[in-house]
Parts: sequence; structure tokens; C-alpha cells
Amino acid sequence: MSQTDSSNKLATENIGKLMWEYTLPAILGTVVMSLYNIVDRIFIGQGVGALAISGLALTMPFSIVLMAFGMLIGAGSASRISITLGENKKDKAEKILGNAITLTFIMSGTAIILSMIFMDDILRLFGGTENTLQYAREYMMIIVPGGIFTALYFGMNNILRASGHPKKAMQNIMLGAIINTVLDPIFIFVFDWGIQGAAWATVISYLIGTIHVGRQFFGKTSTLRFHWQNLKPQKDIILSIVSIGMSPFSMQIGTSMVVIFINSTLLKYGGDLAVGAYGIINSINMLIVMFIVGLNQGTQPIVGFNYGAGNYNRMFATIKKAVIVATCFSVFGFILGMVFPRLAVSLFTNDHSMIDISANAMRISVIMFPVIGMQIVFSNFFQSIGKAKISIFLSLTRQFIFFIPALLFLPPLFKLNGAWAAMPVSDGLAFFVSISTFALFYKKFKQTKMQPATSPAEIIEM
Repeated sequence: MSQTDSSNKLATENIGKLMWEYTLPAILGTVVMSLYNIVDRIFIGQGVGALAISGLALTMPFSIVLMAFGMLIGAGSASRISITLGENKKDKAEKILGNAITLTFIMSGTAIILSMIFMDDILRLFGGTENTLQYAREYMMIIVPGGIFTALYFGMNNILRASGHPKKAMQNIMLGAIINTVLDPIFIFVFDWGIQGAAWATVISYLIGTIHVGRQFFGKTSTLRFHWQNLKPQKDIILSIVSIGMSPFSMQIGTSMVVIFINSTLLKYGGDLAVGAYGIINSINMLIVMFIVGLNQGTQPIVGFNYGAGNYNRMFATIKKAVIVATCFSVFGFILGMVFPRLAVSLFTNDHSMIDISANAMRISVIMFPVIGMQIVFSNFFQSIGKAKISIFLSLTRQFIFFIPALLFLPPLFKLNGAWAAMPVSDGLAFFVSISTFALFYKKFKQTKMQPATSPAEIIEM
């Protein structure tokens, strides 16, 4: 698809049809991507044991941080590229692509080196005990060095989607997930590599996926093409990428820190099995959230392009439809968690104690699920239009402003159930803040900007 054809569609195509075209591949891609963790946990739980699941749960903050660097650069560059293409500046968009690749190597490489040096200390900080530390270490000694492929994989797929190729981005994600799913049972059961087998399957799948997506920026028909000279860092481009990508990056880092904190809390009030139970319910809940994340990834090029082109009515109409779809997803997650929790968690383990703990945790954790879809959409909206400060604020409200205080106050009162209850409490409060922020922004924006003569360069700063 040429740049002109893609631009015309984003500006004129029926919004419902356009969202279907862009969001379906993105949703399939993110959901399939979330299966990486789910498949690993299922095979490890059934093939290695319940404590291995707890060990794998300790590695979650590591994995989140490595993914965060991919999102920092990928989401930031994707938003900038969408806006830049909306302004019909293809050369600048290709410079953003080159700088994004350079930034990925620098930032991910630094994170990997530090993680390898201080791995044991970090795992103990994450809540590792003598029962679980060995499993976590075996897994991370393979996953961490391969983190560069994780970051490149996520980053370049976001850019590919933002440049008008959602189906190709989906195919790349599905390719990696399929490879991981095929290799997991072979390495764990046939080769008897245990938890290391799951790690090798993940790294190999990311490596192949990275090679495959990278090749698609070299084709003559690509909307954006890779040029070696664009690898040279430019301060203004780097800052523009980081300023937007900081929102999802902050959210991921916040999530990592919260996981560390909740692991220590769960270890105190529920022991190793409670840590493993959190790993299970987090995998299931994140599968639902990934539907909404995929929806956001699909709408981001539409919102960003029309913002850059000054088509504000189309921009807000897209957000309205996104809120409706996201709410449907989150309500489904609520029903699943309330009605079928034991069925869901039994896929991961046959340990009756862990099933009991996990099912109870799942019911509590999804109480506020019906409203989290809107909260995520509104936060992504501000990211898509370049409002970095607002997006970062909304991303961090749940993780830091509400969740950590809830973890401090509720467990002493309600023990283990208090730790689980911190999740819906923070979800509800974050929803209230996000919907209030969006309502204020929309009112002010409509009064000052939704006029025919308005220039995109004059967009209001809150």
C-alpha cells in the first residue's frame, strides 16, 4: 500500500470499517503475544511443577522491564510517525525509524548488562526464596541476554502498524507466538530442559520475529524504508520519541515495581504459592487487557493521523467507538473471572492448594473490570495526540498513586484478601481520574480548537 493510499483511507474511510481493518490485526497480534506468557506458564506448571510457576512469577518484573524499552521506543516512534505522515513528511518519518532502532540498541543493551550483573540480588528483591530462586535464575540467564530481540520485535511492529501495515504487523506477532508454542513442549517434555526450555523457546521466537519484521522495511514498496544514514542520532527526534513513549514505558516500569512490591506482600501473607497464584491470575487478566491494548494500537494510527491533519471530529468519533468496544472486552473479563475462575486457573496447575488460592484471587481482582477499558482508552488517546504529560499521569495513577497505598493499608486489615483487593480499588479510582481528565480536556478542546480555521500546530496544551 502506498503512502498516498494509506493517507486517503485514514482521512476519508468509514470509521467503523477503518477501525475493523486496523484494530482486528492489532488485537489478534497483542492477544497472540500475551500467549507467550500463558503458554510458558501452562507448560511449566504441568511439566515442571507448582513452585516452578512461582519461580517464573519472580521473573515477571524482568520481562516487563525488557518489554518496556520496546514500548518506550516503539510506541513513541509510532505516534510520531503517524502524526508526521498525517503532515505528509515521509522523509522525517524515515529518520524517526532509523533513530528508533539506534535508541533500542543503546537503551536495551544498558538494561541487559545491568540485569546480568545484579541478577541474584534483584531476584531476591523480587521475593525469591530458596524454593523458587533456582527456577527464576535458570529462566532469566537465557531471557535477559535475548532481551534485545524483545525490544526490537515490539518496537518495529509498532512502527510497521503505524505506517499503514496492520496486517503485516499482526502476521509478525503470530509468527513468533506460533514458533514459541511449538518449541515449548519440545524443549520442556522431549528434550527435558525444564524451565530453561521455555526460555529458549521464547528467545528463539523473538529472534526469528525480529528478523522477519526487519526485512519489511527494506522493500521498495514499503511505506517507510530503512536507510543507514538515518541511524545517526538526532537530538530533537530522540527527545520527541522518548517524550511520547515515556507514557507506556512509565506504565510498564510502574507495573514492574508494583509486581516486586506485591510479590513481597504475597510472600508475607500467603507464601510461595500465593506468588505463583498472582502469576496465574495476572496472565489471565492480562489476556483480557491485551484485547484492549490491541484495540488501542489499531486506533492509534487513525487518531494520530487525523489529529495531525486537523480532522478533529473523526478523531473523537474514533475514540467514542473505541470506548464502546473496550468496555465490551472488559465486561467479558469480569464475567469470566466471576463465573469460571477455577476452570481458568486449572489450565496452569493441578495443585489443589494453588487452584484454591488462584480462584479466590481472580474473583476479587476482576470486580472493577467493567470500567478498566475506558481508563486504558483515555490514557492511550492522550499518547496518540502527543500529550505526553497527561498520558504519563493517567498511566501512573493506578500503579503508584492508588495501587501501592492500597497494598500498604489493606493487607494488614484483611490479610491475603487485602492484597488481592488492592487491584479493584486502584482500578476504580484510576477510572474516575481518567474519565474526569478526558471530560475536562474535551470541553476545553471543543471550545477552542474544533473550528474550520484551526491549525494542528495550535493544539491546546493543558
